[in-house]
Amino acid sequence: MIICKSASETEVMKEAGQIVAKVILKIEKLLKPGITTEEIDRTIERQIRAEGAVPAFKGYTGRSSSRSYPSSLCISINEEVVHGIPGKKKIRNGDLVAIDVGVKKNGFYGDAARSYKIGKVSRTAERLWKAASEALDTAIALCQVGNRLSDISHCIETRAERDGFSVVKDFVGHGIGKKLHEDPQILNFGPPGQGPVLKNGMVLAIEPMLNEGGSEVVVLEDMWTVITRDRKLSCHFEDSVAVTPDGPLVLTRL
Repeated sequence: MIICKSASETEVMKEAGQIVAKVILKIEKLLKPGITTEEIDRTIERQIRAEGAVPAFKGYTGRSSSRSYPSSLCISINEEVVHGIPGKKKIRNGDLVAIDVGVKKNGFYGDAARSYKIGKVSRTAERLWKAASEALDTAIALCQVGNRLSDISHCIETRAERDGFSVVKDFVGHGIGKKLHEDPQILNFGPPGQGPVLKNGMVLAIEPMLNEGGSEVVVLEDMWTVITRDRKLSCHFEDSVAVTPDGPLVLTRL
């Protein structure tokens, strides 16, 4: 069941979303060659808690794993698609790094992800990053009352295929609210004009995941980290967006 939020609930969700946006700014300042992913995770957890929120991912048990997630951030590098667990790995020049942030405040969640180009990256990484970023922005623009859910899905796939990339089909965007993952599931592929009609009060976590090569992915033995089956690059962006009578309201951007 899709839960539409009231105007007051959307305002509460915006508080969580703005904490996510502040965290993203902090991440951008931290990222540099040589820093470990666990150092980024520890620093950001402190900031989330200082804001009076709690990390949404830490301790989370998802549908794809019986093991609770051990960290506050998901940090996925190069061929890692999503759910990379922070650890001793160091960020290197030329890496494409996706960082997923989730927080809970006053009973509601905020969720966003950004991908970062570290130093000088390959031409393919540049193109993939641009395609994924533009796919998100195009999808957000379609979060209008009266559009269909699959209009979002179709535009993401169309943008990916324009540059010869594929979209991940095993993981999807989602509704968000009092739960981190709510209905509806938001595919990153498919024909337009299908699925539920977008209504005032829907809040959607839209997250394009684009691959350099094929769409197939595998989950590693840690039961969380998802990588491309062909070990080619992946890129991930996400924002939490409220559908309003005045158009899309991006909750996770300052």
